[in-house]
Amino acid sequence: MRLYSGPLSLFSRKVEIALHEKGLGFERVFVPFSQANGYSPKHPDVVAANPKSQVPVLVDGALTIFDSTLILEYLEDAYPRPALWPSDAKERARGRLIELTADEILLPLVVRLMYRSEPPGDDAERRRTQEAEGGRAEEAMLIHYAKLGERLQGREYFLGNFSIADIGMFMTILFSLRLKGPGLGRFPALAAWYERVGGRSAAARIAAEIATADRELSPALDF
Repeated sequence: MRLYSGPLSLFSRKVEIALHEKGLGFERVFVPFSQANGYSPKHPDVVAANPKSQVPVLVDGALTIFDSTLILEYLEDAYPRPALWPSDAKERARGRLIELTADEILLPLVVRLMYRSEPPGDDAERRRTQEAEGGRAEEAMLIHYAKLGERLQGREYFLGNFSIADIGMFMTILFSLRLKGPGLGRFPALAAWYERVGGRSAAARIAAEIATADRELSPALDF
């Protein structure tokens, strides 16, 4: 099995956590990336496999598949033990809504903080605009954090047992925190959940690798 990934690719790293959780061996191929130039030059294998020319791309024997959500669904179908989705259809649907919230509701807010990891430019007005948008994004994120904390009351994980929903939300919040986004201190249930997920060996391994990559690739974060 081969996974084309990126050192600071949130979606690739989600897949890596799932592969580790399932105990699946894989060869990881990092594509070129820098904060100044992004994903350039594009890896030819990724360009050939994905019309969007984006990672992650998973190769498993004769199958080549892209998009993190589709890859995670495939892994659950092809390698069902240990399970990362519950067997109950309604619970799986609830979990998929949480993953969708992480990817399509919270992540667009996190994207508005990504200027913080980029080399500072000369355009002061653009920087002021980015800072204002980042502040509004943080305010919106706090509202979502409160709702997530309410969901976690009395639960160790979003669906009771650890699942892909936890992987997706953990990665989105991790990326917010690495970009100096709002902390979790006001939301004890969410903070405890984040520490619990981050204490799992797979998540801890990936979080440490991301921190190392940031020290090498994101000097603007000023560690």
